[in-house]
Amino acid sequence: MSRIGVEESLQNVVQALREKGHDVVELKQESDAQNCDCCVLTGLDSNVMGIANVVTQGSVIEANGLSADEVCQQVESKLQ
Repeated sequence: MSRIGVEESLQNVVQALREKGHDVVELKQESDAQNCDCCVLTGLDSNVMGIANVVTQGSVIEANGLSADEVCQQVESKLQ
């Protein structure tokens, strides 16, 4: 089972991924992303200061402008 970290403001994405059988962890702080196969973020505050700290080796998907179904499709394609 894939472990997916999702920013807590994206509840529709959390629900859609759980319905597809994924283990979903809500990302409330940086350390929550550890051991995730993939992370889904809003992208609204990405790299504001020009600093990028790597906290996961998994893929990162920016959900800005995407529906929950589109995010699920991207997650599943990254996990293949």
